[in-house]
Amino acid sequence: MSEKHIPVVSFVGRSNTGKTTVIEQLIPILREAGLRVAVIKHHHRDFDIDKPGKDTYRYKQAGARITILTSPHKIAVVEDIDVEPRLNAIVERFIQDADLLIVEGYKKESIPKIEVFQRRVDTPAPMCKDDKNLIAVITDESIELPVPVLKRDDVQSVADLILVRFIRKTGV
Repeated sequence: MSEKHIPVVSFVGRSNTGKTTVIEQLIPILREAGLRVAVIKHHHRDFDIDKPGKDTYRYKQAGARITILTSPHKIAVVEDIDVEPRLNAIVERFIQDADLLIVEGYKKESIPKIEVFQRRVDTPAPMCKDDKNLIAVITDESIELPVPVLKRDDVQSVADLILVRFIRKTGV
């Protein structure tokens, strides 16, 4: 079990609504505030980060269940799994030395969520509008919700919301 509880906030929304862009713009603001930020991105399909011909790729192709690449500044783990692990298991195993964990995805988890919303024919309203864990919506649409509605180009307000809600109250 972790010695310190790391606050978690998930950015959710349909594909191509700008979640990654918001997170990418948010990280430098949070780092400037003195936070060590960790990020987990959930992908609903399989993926491959190895490059054909490279050593770790060759090890995996040869049948290794897990390969680890290390350097003086980074570590990468590629592991075959039989069952997708729960978010809390991933956090327990891999997330240390962080003051905040940002997650992209995991919309079904019971964790605080900020939805990045863009109105489309098939999505007339935010998908998490009735989720009790929804804490804000980022959109340029005019919508009424019981949570803060923040403008897409106002990432500082998103950072302020996170800092007030998760960091300043925990004493980091």
